[in-house]
Amino acid sequence: MTHVFEDADSFAEEAVHGYCMVHERIVRAVTGGVLRSTVTPAGKVALVIGGGSGHYPAFAGYVGAGLADAAIAGDVFASPATQLIASVARKAERGAGIVLGFGNYAGDVLNFGFAAEQLRAGGIDVRVLAITDDIASASPEETSRRRGVAGDIPVFKIAGAAAEAGLSLDDVERLARLANARTRSFGVAFGGCTLPGSREPLFEVPAGKMAIGLGIHGEPGIEETDIMSASSLAALLVERVLAEAPDGASGRAAVLLNGLGGTKHEELFVLWTYIADALERGGITPVSPLVGEYVTSLDMEGCSLTLTWLDEELEPLWLAPCDTAALRVGNTAPAERAPALPDESDVRRSWPDATPEAKRAGQTFALALSRLAATLRNAEAELGRIDALAGDGDHGQGMTRGSRAAAEAADEAAKAGAGAASVLAAAADAWAARAGGTSGVIWGLGLQAASGAFDDRTSPTREQARQAAKSALEAVMRLGGARPGDKTLVDALAPFVETLVADIEADLPTKVAWAHATERAHEAANATADLLPKLGRARIHTERSRGHRDAGAVSLALAARIVGDTINEH
Repeated sequence: MTHVFEDADSFAEEAVHGYCMVHERIVRAVTGGVLRSTVTPAGKVALVIGGGSGHYPAFAGYVGAGLADAAIAGDVFASPATQLIASVARKAERGAGIVLGFGNYAGDVLNFGFAAEQLRAGGIDVRVLAITDDIASASPEETSRRRGVAGDIPVFKIAGAAAEAGLSLDDVERLARLANARTRSFGVAFGGCTLPGSREPLFEVPAGKMAIGLGIHGEPGIEETDIMSASSLAALLVERVLAEAPDGASGRAAVLLNGLGGTKHEELFVLWTYIADALERGGITPVSPLVGEYVTSLDMEGCSLTLTWLDEELEPLWLAPCDTAALRVGNTAPAERAPALPDESDVRRSWPDATPEAKRAGQTFALALSRLAATLRNAEAELGRIDALAGDGDHGQGMTRGSRAAAEAADEAAKAGAGAASVLAAAADAWAARAGGTSGVIWGLGLQAASGAFDDRTSPTREQARQAAKSALEAVMRLGGARPGDKTLVDALAPFVETLVADIEADLPTKVAWAHATERAHEAANATADLLPKLGRARIHTERSRGHRDAGAVSLALAARIVGDTINEH
């Protein structure tokens, strides 16, 4: 269990704050993450990395000379929001472009991808690098679907060294992709991890057993076996990784034996003695190997082995100096402290003028979101339980955080006199920024698209409601990539929208149309128990998901009911 925290909801933010206090020589805090605290020369490519919190020293621990220029930190096990990624990246950019690096998870792919689009629209050249080293998460024929685990570190180290050497954006990207293509990881877990504020772990490993092929978000392993001796475990790890050696690979490799948070250094050192022997038998010469905690998963007991096969280009970059809180290699040149950044604490949002009718509608939207936040808070544990059956168990927590932030933003906007469209847009931004993960960006996208169908001059009409529903579905499917049958919230959203649109076009009263659509959404959510997941982390645990509803579809149907109840009162 994670024992030390003040408020579970602010755990990630407070951890970053404390980290920056301790390591102010190297980093400074900004909204959403950390930047180097030292001057970075103009004309240098910026390496900006990030992901969810709970993995320290990833990702903030790798910001510093010779490695990353900035890191964005989401909530625990949740992708940082698009707006935060873009904001931190702009602060790190020095005129030569940006490489955005992250593990290959659905929420990170969406948020970092959308941030890249925003940055490019502002004239910044951005390259997107999703790390795909975990051989347990997809077959060799589907390497693009593999997730990123401890292989993040050698890839980021090589990319950071290339950027520090003054190489062009094209060359930094090429070398980073080469490193990623030559990196393989495989891991095991002896026990689960527990989110701050939770009393139960996201998953449990039976006594005397170990889970093989784990992720760094508490995803269950792909199989279980008896706990092995150190020599047998070393043989398993090395055999699995070497079996996927890249074509034409040399015998020299960067090697990282990584502890996941609850396995002690002494255990790792014991294991290393056998791994070193197994690597020698396999013809591998470790180059400056690392043994310790480099990408963790809160208090998870377990470890992983990573190899990055080196060549004449990659090896000097792996050995190049760097100075970060978590990794120091050689000696870096002293650098002067960067000037202070503008104060971001008193940025106030203004709203377009709204008519009395639109203001009343905005107040109704704010009320609906407040009720939704209360309902999702009560449903948090159950939604988390459903999600943990095949995912990482954070859906309930993310929905609670996102809906509460949306309700607070909507209430603030409504009290400031904003109209319906502006209230909903404010809620959309807040939901995406606070919820994190895939569900956060999806709900943010849907609400933002829906807000565009309304305005701040009139009371919402039936036609606007119809268009809002259609726009939300189109945005979620287009940008999120899910389709009906993939076992996602789209399986409830699509029939809801189709029913609502059909009933409105049939001239049924709005209350009746919404009730019909809500009923259809609940039926569809229950029917997801018969589906197998095709997207996201649950994809590799299809059998665990069989017979269980999708948490995203369940929460969507729940939201439809709460909003419908509010509509009936107004």
